[in-house]
Amino acid sequence: MAAGISRRGGLSASFVGRNGRRVSAVCSALGALAVLSAGLAPSAAAADIQSRQWYLSAMKADEMWKVSTGKGVKVAVVDTGVNPETSSLKGQVLVDEVPKAVSYKAAEDYLGHGTSMAEIIAGTGAGGGLKGLAPGAKIIPYRIALNGLNSETEEEKAPLAATVIRAVADSDAKIINMSFGIDVSDPVMETAIKYAQSKGKMMIAGTGNDAEKKNFIGYPAAYPYVVGVAAADKSGKVGKFSEHGNYVDLAAPGLDIPTWCDATFRSYCDGVGTSMATAIASASAALVWSAHPKWTANQVLASLIDTAGRDWAKNDPSTYLGYGLIRPRKVLEQRNFNPGPADTDPLARENATGVTDAAGKAPSASTPTSPQPTKATAGGKTSAAASTSDTSDNTTMWVALGAAAAVLVIGGGAFAVLRSRRAT
Repeated sequence: MAAGISRRGGLSASFVGRNGRRVSAVCSALGALAVLSAGLAPSAAAADIQSRQWYLSAMKADEMWKVSTGKGVKVAVVDTGVNPETSSLKGQVLVDEVPKAVSYKAAEDYLGHGTSMAEIIAGTGAGGGLKGLAPGAKIIPYRIALNGLNSETEEEKAPLAATVIRAVADSDAKIINMSFGIDVSDPVMETAIKYAQSKGKMMIAGTGNDAEKKNFIGYPAAYPYVVGVAAADKSGKVGKFSEHGNYVDLAAPGLDIPTWCDATFRSYCDGVGTSMATAIASASAALVWSAHPKWTANQVLASLIDTAGRDWAKNDPSTYLGYGLIRPRKVLEQRNFNPGPADTDPLARENATGVTDAAGKAPSASTPTSPQPTKATAGGKTSAAASTSDTSDNTTMWVALGAAAAVLVIGGGAFAVLRSRRAT
């Protein structure tokens, strides 16, 4: 399954949509059982949670916030719903802007997953809650039809993902965060994605968390015009669980990221998953778009690709980390950054060719996709830095303040970087 959610072998919390296919949130499993199964424990107090958000200091969020907080940018969180009443999200969730046709219980999160993504993106940190990477951004919440709802009746009432994507496309949200996945391509969903792209939306999705099992191609991350995000750790190394293939476009922090343990919203747990990486990527895009409101989605993405941390050629992206580790500060610190033409798709090569399976063929729309190749190539890498000839801190993605800096490492690792991409 492309995007089963687990805490490295912990409780799985995946869902089945109305079409019978399994749909899951691409995050760590939530709830006490998941915590126990992985040997993790909830935080002692919510007030301590921000000290565990290592990626904020590593990405120099304080410096970025002097330039941009994401103000003026709305992010649609298509997920399990969002609880607007957590201390960190009060005033951040625009429930009234959810179209009535797709508003079913959008402000009620039955799992805690969607609320966690919203806080990672735009939490204020009030009351000791999570501090979002883009605290000036606003969240528009959506609940999609997933198994795991309280009853079949509720599942029937919740809108399908494709219906929600079309609704978001017609809204003024700039970014669509999709921390969920399925292991088969759906023509209806793909059509909705293309419609959202035609409306200028930036769509970001997690690649999935089953790399250690089947490593199926994950959708919506694999659809054209969707930015597929892998999960990396503090050293810039891809997580072993993070699904890889020629649909990975960027990587973001996705290990040891605090999220709500469950829908009681009483405590946070440390988790891993491409869900969190997706939320951090969405927040990164919000920071850049807020600083450059006249840019298009193409230009925002192009800037993030150009400045991503990597030690390989830009025209030879990795199937584990894509174009590299996301670094929005490298865009924000250059006031006159040139993002390229407004109408040029930075993923044009990949989007024209489409994702392929291990045999190099396009996957069927009616059957589960084949696993991606898992054999490592000799001399490959799973961590990234900028050019090795650059002696400045451009060679780091996570640059913490002080002695606790976690720098990118070059070479080595359990995985090698496969070079095959969507285009040959």
